[in-house]
Amino acid sequence: MTVYQRLLNIQTQKGAGYLILIDPDKISPATLPAIIENGIQAGVDAFLVGGSLLLTPHFDAFIEQFKKYSKDRPVIIFPGGVHQVSRHADAILFLSLLSGRNPDHLIGTQVLAAPIIHQMKLEAISTAYLLIESGEVTSAEFMSGTRPLPRKKPEIAVAHALTAEYFGFKFIYLEGGSGAKHSVPEEIISAINHHVKVPLIVGGGIRTPEEALQKVAAGASFIVTGNVLEKSDNQHLAHDFAAAIHQKG
Repeated sequence: MTVYQRLLNIQTQKGAGYLILIDPDKISPATLPAIIENGIQAGVDAFLVGGSLLLTPHFDAFIEQFKKYSKDRPVIIFPGGVHQVSRHADAILFLSLLSGRNPDHLIGTQVLAAPIIHQMKLEAISTAYLLIESGEVTSAEFMSGTRPLPRKKPEIAVAHALTAEYFGFKFIYLEGGSGAKHSVPEEIISAINHHVKVPLIVGGGIRTPEEALQKVAAGASFIVTGNVLEKSDNQHLAHDFAAAIHQKG
């Protein structure tokens, strides 16, 4: 069974899935086993690994170590660039920044990465990446050099999501961005869900389980939170997120 099929099964069985995004720049190798185990015990369905900058030069080794402790949870690369690829991962989100007009992020880096991914026999999950205005200039917005979609104009987001569906993308990722002041509005999620059948991944700026549940109720298929397991006093938070997200199932 592919990772993509597993994710669809999670959505079917639980109503929505919970993904944690791990940024290698923010996690020390020494704490990684405990962080992964805490996530598994909390009920995380899969791990995303990646970052906008990736200052660590040892991404492949990081993924290899990650897989040693992830047990049956898929480890999926959330790439911030063509250098964030590893044969040790279970899959990679093959992202196209469809909300922007920078050709490098629409197709340029994808062409460079495709032969590498093919050679590694890494499962690529085509994903339309839509940045949504969040009240702050986020890392993704700054690094990509693109403007996000306006948060108060859901019809513009719907037009982009329909484009993603017609192109044949398997997922649509609605992203507020790292450091987002505001998360993706439920109005946008609901509007896209009403017109598009592609599963929606929603992340960025989601700080409470109650907020995550609102996104699920609006139509999110998967919720992504950042490194909620970085601090020991936040380890209970992942459990609360998972409980809120899965209660629809």
